[in-house]
Order: sequence, then C-alpha cells, then structure tokens
Amino acid sequence: MKALILAAGYATRLWPLTKNMPKPMLEVKGRAIIDHISSHFCEIKELSEVFIVTNEKFAPDFEEWAQKQKHSLKVKVIDDMTKSNDDRKGAVGDMHYAIQEAKIDDDLLVIAGDNLFEYKLADFYKFFQQKKASVVACKDMGSKEEVRGKFGVVEAGNDLKIIGFEEKPQEPKGTLAATACYIFSRNDVKEITKYIEFGNKPDNSGDFIKWLAGHRPIFAFVFKEKWYDIGSFESLGKAREEFSGG
Repeated sequence: MKALILAAGYATRLWPLTKNMPKPMLEVKGRAIIDHISSHFCEIKELSEVFIVTNEKFAPDFEEWAQKQKHSLKVKVIDDMTKSNDDRKGAVGDMHYAIQEAKIDDDLLVIAGDNLFEYKLADFYKFFQQKKASVVACKDMGSKEEVRGKFGVVEAGNDLKIIGFEEKPQEPKGTLAATACYIFSRNDVKEITKYIEFGNKPDNSGDFIKWLAGHRPIFAFVFKEKWYDIGSFESLGKAREEFSGG
C-alpha cells in the first residue's frame, strides 16, 4: 500500500497565515497538521511509501519536511507545477497527476493535508480489508442540521455500501459527512485515471466518489471520534482548542 497526502492548495481563506506557509504546516497543539497526519501511518504495517503532492510554491517546504522525517517510510514530494490558486489542478486532478508521476499501481490511502482526526487508521484499514473494496471515512455528525450546506453528505445502506452522495446539500438525506480520507483499491486507483480522461470535474474528490459509487462498490467507514476540516479561521481555532492529538 502507498499513501498520498493532498497538499497542493493555496488556502486563500486563511491568508495571511497561509500566504507564505502551506496549510498542512500550520501548528495545532504544538505540531504541524502534517505531523499529526503522518503519526498515524505507523498503524498500517503494509504501508511502504508516502507521496505528498503539492504546488511549485510550497514544494521546497515539503522537501525540507520530508528530509527531517526519522521513520522508515520513504517520503517523496511531487510538484504538480501549478503556481497560483487560478491554475490549481483540483483534488482529483492532483490524485491523477501523482498516480501518473509516481506510477502508483497499488492500494492507495489518500488524505487531505488539512484533515485532523482522532480515529485509528488501523481500524480504517481493517474495514477496507473486510469489505475488499474502496472505503471513505465518514463522520456521523448526529443530525442533519449539522451537515446542512457544510459538507459532502454520504447516503449508505444497511451494509454501509454508499448509494448516494450530495455536495453540501440544503436538504441532506443523512448525517454522514464525507471526510477527505479514502482507501482506494488497486483497481479503483485506475478508475481515477478513467474519471479524468472521461472529462469529469477535477476539483472535488466528492464528485469522484459519487461517480465511482455509480458503478463500483464503495463503502462508508463511520466513526464518531473528533474530526476537523481546517478550512477557515473558525475551524482552525476550534481544532487548536479541542484536538487531543489523536
């Protein structure tokens, strides 16, 4: 298995904090967000290599970070060659770019670089093994009001197979917020390439999940532990107050 951290955004909503610093480098509880993420990788013994896809502006920052890592996993930084928020490739576009550049032909763990969570990746991976299909980590927000207009919302059947997906719906059908954490099977990694080659939207990973669920089995891993999507000053402040560090 390989891992891919998505870190090619410019986080303009968090300027000036992120004007000259990538969002995954922001500190929460004394550590960079990317350090919190990478600390979970040791939970999956099958994981052999980590890729970070970023942009031309912040590639040197991640190269410096990678050189300081002391764990046994190989870390490679992939520059997607974009230079501004206007020419960014989008989440699925960057997945595709990284897969092509690194020639990834394996099961793939994908995590957004601004994703803080307290569940165990070991449990997520075990669920993937049980289902023998791609999986999406979903936070049960408890009520429809909590997801209304805020998150991508997953609709799942009794077996947790995903049967529907809506991006920030005003009338959500459920309470499961899709988080930007996935494990794609080796076969579904190839589907990412097909999705892009078919001319689909490259921006939101939720669009790919909806497309994939239309013709392939994909399941919702539901957790209730704390999760923070660091997309605003409000969510960053909340994480800095509440996050336990995993």
